[in-house]
Amino acid sequence: MEWIIGNMAPLMFGALVLFLLFGYPVAFALAANGIVFGLLGIELGLLQPALFQALPERIFGIMANDTLLAIPFFTFMGLVLERSGMAEDLLDTIGQLFGPLRGGLAYAVIFVGALLAATTGVVAASVISMGLISLPIMLRYGYDKRLASGVIAASGTLAQIIPPSLVLIIMADQLGKSVGDMYEGAMIPGLILTGLYVGYVVLLTIIKPNAAPALPPEARSLRGFKLAVRVLTTMVPPLVLIFLVLGTIFLGIATPTEGGAMGAAGALILAVARKRLSWKLLKQAMETTGKLSSFVVFILVGSTVFGLVFRAVNGDLWVEHLLLSLPGGQLGFLIVVNVLVFLLAFFLDFFELSFIIVPLLGPVADKLGIDLIWFGVLLGVNMQTSFMHPPFGFALFYLRSVAPASIKTTDIYWGAIPFVCIQIIMVALIIIFPNIVSYGDDAQREAARLEKAGEGPAPVDLDTLMQGDQNEGAKSQDPSTDLLKNLQGDK
Repeated sequence: MEWIIGNMAPLMFGALVLFLLFGYPVAFALAANGIVFGLLGIELGLLQPALFQALPERIFGIMANDTLLAIPFFTFMGLVLERSGMAEDLLDTIGQLFGPLRGGLAYAVIFVGALLAATTGVVAASVISMGLISLPIMLRYGYDKRLASGVIAASGTLAQIIPPSLVLIIMADQLGKSVGDMYEGAMIPGLILTGLYVGYVVLLTIIKPNAAPALPPEARSLRGFKLAVRVLTTMVPPLVLIFLVLGTIFLGIATPTEGGAMGAAGALILAVARKRLSWKLLKQAMETTGKLSSFVVFILVGSTVFGLVFRAVNGDLWVEHLLLSLPGGQLGFLIVVNVLVFLLAFFLDFFELSFIIVPLLGPVADKLGIDLIWFGVLLGVNMQTSFMHPPFGFALFYLRSVAPASIKTTDIYWGAIPFVCIQIIMVALIIIFPNIVSYGDDAQREAARLEKAGEGPAPVDLDTLMQGDQNEGAKSQDPSTDLLKNLQGDK
């Protein structure tokens, strides 16, 4: 009994991993673990029955969280745009524009993937749309099967990191930071990642010209003035929508929730303008939005039950002591955390990682002096690999569901591997050049002021990464935690 009491936190975490490996639903695995170990702790005299009195208030707090309203808004916006044919129009037009270039269709897919990411924010919609529309065309004109499938899957996952990404909303909520700052910080890394995809295609067309040939003249039906008009009329509506959603958020005119509402309204207007809005489309979009929103809320409720009991048995201190004792200070912590998240992404999707892992890592990163917006963007890029991991990547499953029979599953897997490597390179670039993640001059000035006054840490930079900050980590460890603090919650 003494051993169980002394190791309640690692036992609780191990039981959760075991439940997940058995394929038990994540929301119920989290809640069941919390309740079972809470009752066990009460039976052993480690916890007080009053602990569970904090649950109703916490669950009500989830339902009253305005930030989470952005999730159904952005999901609905993306689904309406995807079903109204915007992806099809963009791919056809941009394909004509880049057609004369070797690898032109691949560039069009990447470019359209970035635009869809900035308007829909839904990976499944982007991958399925581009897989249905562009994959048959790429195969028809002699593109390498692995390149074609890999570039479509990877471009679709840009919706994971380019705002308005759903994972960034959840990451901001879990880390207690502004969604607008998280969006602003992720914009440049998302664009750099898009550029790395383009660079890979350029390199491949130089090494293997036959892997991505240019479109033949007979396939390019639009030229000159007609092409310019088509590009203008196709590009302007999504760009206006991007400004309506992201521009107003970055300028401080609208909150992320208000931006999402404007985006949903804008998507409906675009669907009406294309004469593609129907009751069937609305019904499908609302049903899918309701399912996804319920999925998120159920996982959040389960993680709240788990988190309450986990902190009551000093699980947060166990994680802190475990991670703060790593050699190398901040750099050692970041390497271990990113390797852990990369490996867990083989089995868990980004929702599950955000709700289970991020609340445990955030406080440790904060005590090590790591800026939480920067940390959230770094984890967001890393979690993007969860969509591309063979054999469990969801983007690969989406593509497989719409790919023709001539594309083997192994072609999709091999095509994804170079892009997973590019995503890992992007993680390394953010660590080596932390200023890639930049947001809000006010936030940076405040951080500089705190550092100068000795009141707090500045955002992480290369020097502190290399030198580590073991003194700060040691100073921040405080083993004295009582039940009252646990009942008050972590926010």
